[in-house]
Amino acid sequence: MREITFSQATLEAMEEEMTRDDKVFVMGEDIARQGGIFGQFKGLPEKFGTDRVKDTPITETAIIGAAIGSALAGMRPVADMHFADFMGVCMDEVFNQMAKIHYMFGGQKTIPMVIRAPDGLINQAAAQHSQSIEAWFMHVPGVKVVIPSNPADAKGLLKAAIRDDNPIIYFEHKALFNTKGQVPDGEYLTPIGKAAVVKEGSDVTLVSYSFTMSLALKAADILEKEGISVECIDLRTISPIDKETILSSVAKTSRLAIAHEAVKQGGVGAEISAIVAEEAIDLLDAPIVRVGAPFTPVPFARPLEQAYRVTPEKIASAVRNIF
Repeated sequence: MREITFSQATLEAMEEEMTRDDKVFVMGEDIARQGGIFGQFKGLPEKFGTDRVKDTPITETAIIGAAIGSALAGMRPVADMHFADFMGVCMDEVFNQMAKIHYMFGGQKTIPMVIRAPDGLINQAAAQHSQSIEAWFMHVPGVKVVIPSNPADAKGLLKAAIRDDNPIIYFEHKALFNTKGQVPDGEYLTPIGKAAVVKEGSDVTLVSYSFTMSLALKAADILEKEGISVECIDLRTISPIDKETILSSVAKTSRLAIAHEAVKQGGVGAEISAIVAEEAIDLLDAPIVRVGAPFTPVPFARPLEQAYRVTPEKIASAVRNIF
């Protein structure tokens, strides 16, 4: 094990998969020229050439359209969106083409492609460059959605996504790129569709993912000092969602809280709440609580942005309310 950054972990994943399979290539804006705005592609052009590390025009529609076409032709493209917010530009390609071709062709063709989508809040990036839009894609059959919270899973999930024969959206929070963590040496994959119990507890189940997972763990530390034992689950994949791990934990704790940076209304927390309400409501000793952003665009002004943010204190306060 060694400690590297989230960005370095994804770069290792790309290098290993491009070396392993010459059908893997990456495309996007400023990929070859700049190495990606978060350094996540740095050095790839020198190693693999610009035929496999392709700069594109500023047109998300063309990027995803070309990726779909190359996947249909037998390649394994990784398409970078620069910012997840820009996926609105290419939504027809994503949910009417990429997600449906396998079904509409009766399973005769697969779409083995990955969309890398940097998302989430960073300081004063404002309304069009700060959004967490992962819940949009939980509603689209035919697409898998992965969303790591740490460098080890960032590498393992990206490698697994590249090898998967289904189209996958890989959300990577911008605030995570420079964070460090322990990453295993050698070859490994993180299973898609399997959550991780990252902290065991007995009093309440706290479910999160992506950058908010670190905030949930801090909230758990606050609550532990108050005598509340928190079990923390990192979803890692939000479609398909690992309901078995969640239900097993709720059976043990009898309480459930969900936290995410995305807008609370219609978020991942709503889907998890519905699953537990439908399948395990008799196990609950208290109402389910959700913590998410208010129903408003992300503000630019620092004080408003801070008020908008999910924090460990907000998560801890919500959990206290169910005791």
